[in-house]
Amino acid sequence: MEVEQGLPVPQRYGAIVVIALGITLAVLDSAIANVALPTIARDLRATAAGSIWVVNAYQLSITISLLPLASLGDRIGYRRVYMAGLALFTVASLGCALAGSLSALALARVVQGFGAAGIMSVNTALVRAIYPPAQLGRGVAINAMVVAIASAVGPTVASAVLALASWPWLFAINVPIGIAAVAGAVKALPSNPAHDAPYDYLSAAMNAVVFGLLIFTIQGLGHDEPIGYVLAQALVVLAVGYVFVRRQLTQRAPLLPVDLLRIPVFALSVATSVCSFCAQMLAFVSLPFLLQGTLGRTQVETGFLITPWPLAIVFAAPLSGVLSDRYSAGALGGIGLLILTAGLVLLATMGAHPAATDIAWRMAVCGAGFGMFQSPNNRQMLSAAPRERSGGASGMLGTARLTGQTLGAALVALIFGVAPTHGPTIALETAAAFAAVAAAVSLLRMRTNPIR
Repeated sequence: MEVEQGLPVPQRYGAIVVIALGITLAVLDSAIANVALPTIARDLRATAAGSIWVVNAYQLSITISLLPLASLGDRIGYRRVYMAGLALFTVASLGCALAGSLSALALARVVQGFGAAGIMSVNTALVRAIYPPAQLGRGVAINAMVVAIASAVGPTVASAVLALASWPWLFAINVPIGIAAVAGAVKALPSNPAHDAPYDYLSAAMNAVVFGLLIFTIQGLGHDEPIGYVLAQALVVLAVGYVFVRRQLTQRAPLLPVDLLRIPVFALSVATSVCSFCAQMLAFVSLPFLLQGTLGRTQVETGFLITPWPLAIVFAAPLSGVLSDRYSAGALGGIGLLILTAGLVLLATMGAHPAATDIAWRMAVCGAGFGMFQSPNNRQMLSAAPRERSGGASGMLGTARLTGQTLGAALVALIFGVAPTHGPTIALETAAAFAAVAAAVSLLRMRTNPIR
């Protein structure tokens, strides 16, 4: 069934529930593993450094496979890729729960990451098929809200499960939810017309090398890797990346969507996304150090004090999504990112003894600004692409987010290494600078495309 103007209302609700379930599973599993790492390391007799691969394996497999799977969705249908991703994620979750060693768990997490990439790579392309163009902003806003909620409750869910059961249950609970989501997807998700361009396996391999090594290079900058080793990785990234991009320029439907990056408003939206998610990650990683190390708050207090940020996104994202169906995404995103910039500056300058309420309302300002930016920006990226290239736009949306987050985390480590005493404050100031750049780039879209 080809969908041009969205699904009828009863089926639309079922489809968006399936999308919400899938993206919740993928985002939750990224958040809950962090909390469980000490427990997993102890039970599997692994070192703390080795246990990090439980997180890294998942993130790396998502990063290297997002664009290849998005391109595959353009060719064989987003519904097929999404359902295959859900099924693979569910099976791999069972593998994680049954893993008896760190190597087995890391391998299962790699497979689980590929499943999550299948979900993430085409989920916004499916939203575009589910909603009519006039209501696309609402659908994108629901997606953003679900991601924010899943990110907010992830540590709480992990703590609750670990309080009642052992760590394998963190992954086992995905199995019944995944089965229900697959069953719902069979009935509810729409199909899209495929095109007959052959799949470019060589480009997929180059994509994995470029983005995989790029992640290791960025992380190496912040983790005291030998500078020669980091430079060698960077040179390989540049060399393979050059050949990769040249190859994409010759393709009718390229895996790396260089054809979409030629659209000015799409390219500006990608740049806005990378800078804004870098700012958010700079803040998210540094804030616990500020609250606990500098301000003397406990772990529990830290969790509660950060919560207003994602909660504000939950309220701001739907509102900005509705507004994005009527007003310029460049203006809405620019205003939201200026609010985020102000919130980050307020956090960086709040003094040595702030009250809990002083911290909380500043967090809420940041979340409101980020939520106001996110939905219009995502809508802009989707609507700027031709319908038959929705998969490429969806994959680029996820890739931009992950690239920004990885860069932000690496910059925090680099800042902490150079200035350990004032690291959290400097990181927040750097986050404010990235948010301000993102705001400026977003506002440029008003000249490029003043209507949307």
